[in-house]
Amino acid sequence: MSQNFQNFSKLNIKEIKPSISSSLITNNLEIVVIEMTLFLENIEAVRKKHEAINYLNDHNLTSQEIYNWLLNNQDNSNSIFLLGVFNHFGIEISVDKQKAFELYQNAVKLGNVSGIISLGYCHERGIGTNVDKQKAFELYQEAANLGNSRGIYNLGVCYNNGIGTCIDNQKAFELYQKAANLGSVLGIYSLGYCYDNGIGTSIDKQKAFELFQNSANSGNVLGISSLGYYYEKGIENNVNQQKAFELYKLAANLGGSFAQFSLALMYENGKGVKKDINQAIYWYKKCADQGDENALNKLYLLDIHI
Repeated sequence: MSQNFQNFSKLNIKEIKPSISSSLITNNLEIVVIEMTLFLENIEAVRKKHEAINYLNDHNLTSQEIYNWLLNNQDNSNSIFLLGVFNHFGIEISVDKQKAFELYQNAVKLGNVSGIISLGYCHERGIGTNVDKQKAFELYQEAANLGNSRGIYNLGVCYNNGIGTCIDNQKAFELYQKAANLGSVLGIYSLGYCYDNGIGTSIDKQKAFELFQNSANSGNVLGISSLGYYYEKGIENNVNQQKAFELYKLAANLGGSFAQFSLALMYENGKGVKKDINQAIYWYKKCADQGDENALNKLYLLDIHI
């Protein structure tokens, strides 16, 4: 499948004559939908739109092309689910949370596991429906029972934070470990977080450092940010402000609020980079835009109003 997909990414579908290519385009776009669905499974909600568009750009497709195809091919659960994602995050169209919720429901009726997880997220956050954390927990449990790594990870989050169930840190740790063993980048990061803070296990900073490195290498924003913090503070390695700055900048550009705040601090104090108050203000604003109270307080102290 991956070889066919690589071959497809080199094609310019606008140059293929419709009389000979309709089935080729249809087959390859079906592959795009499948692989895109799998790709988005381990992406945090706040980055889904950004990463979805990047994914399409990397494969020489526009969001309009895939959106139009999804509209005309609502005969399988992956297409229904992905159209839900487009409505949920406003890809190519305006955000329509109610429509997204309905599409996720339709995908679930066909047994789509990504739909099950996203429907759970809607119930957890009140997206297109009322908040129902118990229902969210049940849906994550259903996905986990199907062996889905994101479902297992989300179930771990529920036990970690008491979402629809009682807090059980030991259970959370075990689920993160299971998700990590299945290759979940989010599971790998969260397992590192558990070792870092002693959640459901003993504190082991060396193990946490290794897991943060692993998740960072896979592009996980939280992993990159945590690795930056370890370098900044000299945890399990020598203090390296330059390395911390580079990691924070990478994560900040990917939308990580912790990294944005940390990067702003480095610019404000001239640590790991030349002092630059304008850059500090820029990144405090980026962080504040995500609702971070510490960033808002910093801007207030700097007499910056947003």
